[in-house]
Amino acid sequence: MKYLVILASLLIVSCSTAQKKEVELKEGTFPYEFPNEKPNIKISSAMERNYDAYMAPRPQDNELYSQFKYTELKGLDYSNHDGTISRRDPSKVIFANGKYYVWYTHRETPTPPQGAKKCTDVIPSSDWDLCDIFYATSEDGFTWEEQGVAVPRPEKPNVGWRSVATTDILEWKGKYYLYYQGFMEASGKRGDDCPVAVSYADSPDGPWTPYNKIVIPNGAEGEWDQYSIHDPYPMVYKGKIYLYYKSDSNGQPNLIRMQGLATADNPLGPFTKHPQNPIINSGHETTLFPFKGGIAALVIRDGNEHNTVQYSEDGVNFNIASITADMPNAGGPFIPDAFTDTKDGRGITWGISHFTAVNGWSTNHAVLTRFDCDLSLDVNDPDMKKTHVYHKPEYYYKMGLNGKQRKRIAEENKALNNQ
Repeated sequence: MKYLVILASLLIVSCSTAQKKEVELKEGTFPYEFPNEKPNIKISSAMERNYDAYMAPRPQDNELYSQFKYTELKGLDYSNHDGTISRRDPSKVIFANGKYYVWYTHRETPTPPQGAKKCTDVIPSSDWDLCDIFYATSEDGFTWEEQGVAVPRPEKPNVGWRSVATTDILEWKGKYYLYYQGFMEASGKRGDDCPVAVSYADSPDGPWTPYNKIVIPNGAEGEWDQYSIHDPYPMVYKGKIYLYYKSDSNGQPNLIRMQGLATADNPLGPFTKHPQNPIINSGHETTLFPFKGGIAALVIRDGNEHNTVQYSEDGVNFNIASITADMPNAGGPFIPDAFTDTKDGRGITWGISHFTAVNGWSTNHAVLTRFDCDLSLDVNDPDMKKTHVYHKPEYYYKMGLNGKQRKRIAEENKALNNQ
């Protein structure tokens, strides 16, 4: 009998506690134990957004949230970083013939970039001027062996005669296609005049045959992409080739970078630009991958929505899925299902990106690096889901004030002292 009385008392306390929590929720108090589902109470706009705008209310549970970790690659030489050799803008990574492949912009010139006014037929104006497309292979994704040129600059006046750069790979019906920017003049002369060109091969090792035609032209005068189609990035989606790209608009010194989409039934075109372009309002380069039934995008740098991972259920209308930091510049992920027309995209865990101006602008060049993340439905890495990124003080001091800013502050201090 004694035990029955104790049990009844516990039940009464438990029911009373539950009733108290229910009363608190009805009165609008947000619970201490964070609910995975949006509570049926009046909540703030911030909390509404927390449940409605992201894939999960906590970053730790969001499959499209991740930190990014970086590892220096082995096997690639940069001439003691004197600025005469540069590797940048890697493609997606693919796996074929028992190894990984990546293609990239390669520059080897007598000097570092000298600007548009000083450039010649052998002296580059920019880091992506006077470039060819090279490729490298790896067995583990960390140590790479450069295999040499894949697509050289063609002879003038063929598209890309000045420079071929910023390539990406497509596998379609047993053949391989490299899309790239084809520069018709030195970068900086008028705007990066570079429509999209393509070369094709039966093997990722080539030989590559240039199509020698523009497959995606610049926009008409006055349109947002009138000068350039940057970073062509193809995938297979909905039975078609979806090729995303970035363009610069608005002119110097306030360039606006946004992303567009062109689709085709054939790798050599014709490509049709989407009528809703631009479809992503931010981002400096293109990095996308199939995810579930739609497309996810890394939107780095530039624009109101920089440093976000975005998601679109139809490959066109993108929304922010998470906000993060230290995103890979020009990321080329390893995407096993990039060309399978999957209806269940599994996401990504690693890829190759680049760092630019690695030891200053006087020897301006870029290096390839590896990034790792957890944007995958098949991996659960809690260490990648943390929200705090620790940087040593030196990291912040490198982002110090410039001379103009210091001068302004000194003048403000002087004005205060003279009052």
